[in-house]
Amino acid sequence: MRIILYTGKGGVGKTSVAASTAVQSAAQGLKTLVVSTDPAHSLGDSLDRQLSSEPIEIAENLWAQEIDTIHEVEKGWGKIQQYMTTLLTSKAVKDITTEELTVFPGMEDLLSLLRILQYYKEKTFDVVIIDCAPTGETLALLSFPDIFRWWMEKLFPIKKKMLKVARPVIGPLTGIPMPSDTVMDEFDHVFYQLDEMRQIIADRETTSIRIVVNPEKMVIKEAQRSFTYLNIYDFNVDAIVVNRVIPDSVTDPYFKAWKDAHARYKELIQDSFSPLPIYYAPLFDQEVVGLEMLKRMGNEMFHANDNPIEIKTNLRTQKVVKEGEEYIFSIHLPFAEKQDLSLNQKFDELIIKVGNVKRIITLPRTLQSLAVKGAEFVEETLKIRFGS
Repeated sequence: MRIILYTGKGGVGKTSVAASTAVQSAAQGLKTLVVSTDPAHSLGDSLDRQLSSEPIEIAENLWAQEIDTIHEVEKGWGKIQQYMTTLLTSKAVKDITTEELTVFPGMEDLLSLLRILQYYKEKTFDVVIIDCAPTGETLALLSFPDIFRWWMEKLFPIKKKMLKVARPVIGPLTGIPMPSDTVMDEFDHVFYQLDEMRQIIADRETTSIRIVVNPEKMVIKEAQRSFTYLNIYDFNVDAIVVNRVIPDSVTDPYFKAWKDAHARYKELIQDSFSPLPIYYAPLFDQEVVGLEMLKRMGNEMFHANDNPIEIKTNLRTQKVVKEGEEYIFSIHLPFAEKQDLSLNQKFDELIIKVGNVKRIITLPRTLQSLAVKGAEFVEETLKIRFGS
């Protein structure tokens, strides 16, 4: 199965780009699902159809879905939801809707990943195209498996052992119900599912991410930051889509300043993201709503001989090479500034911060017994030296 995620700053037109790609994919005879993980769904508006929390067939080979958190909790989180409901209503908060209480922050990210994993394992579709939430939420979505993995590996075994001892004592004393072994086992099951999903997202032959931008300075700056952060996680960003470019055929003097600005920013985008393939969608003369307009948009972005579903490029962003007695671990971080970087090693983990984004990387076995001997940031690449 092929998975494509579209991300970008809010308002750049990710939904239209994702939906038009799905229309193109379905036209090739591929069983295609376009799914929105953004809580503020607009996919149904783009397709001009009422969507639901389950896939709905829109046209031949084309399905669409808007993931609903409460529906997913009820469907697949029975024991955990029952425990959360019991916990939250144990201290007289019964006047609040328990369904909403049990949807904690980050739940949308987790449930979206688990639903996509289900499609992948069941081979329900040939292609899944994901209309992601704005950039910050997308980064949270993609980093969720790594964060959850760390929490489960470091804390979960300890908490499990402590609960066996504390459950008979704390529960009666405080009146707060302790999670049962069954609930903890369900958390364990979720962990293994997310770990599977992490491997799928990181598989460059299956998953790629495409950043949607408009030819505007603020949007391009955010796209550059996103590209840096996605490189930290070694995800495959295989293309950039520039949306709402004023066509050359527009000659009205009113648009001259805008066209001049677009020309400058198109050049900036080319300089910033080369050698990534860059695709362009024009500012249309009407709203991009409904299958016909989405088909038109897809035809403008991807020309006749261009397969919109194939992996456009596969640039490795992390590698380990041996130089003499030392190993060099390189991470490509375009658009990062040296002063924004920090680096720490803790046992078998490397902790890298770029601005406000932090990633904990479990080191390859080759490097786990070695210490960091130094680091340098050269030509947009962080090079970390390891030795004994």
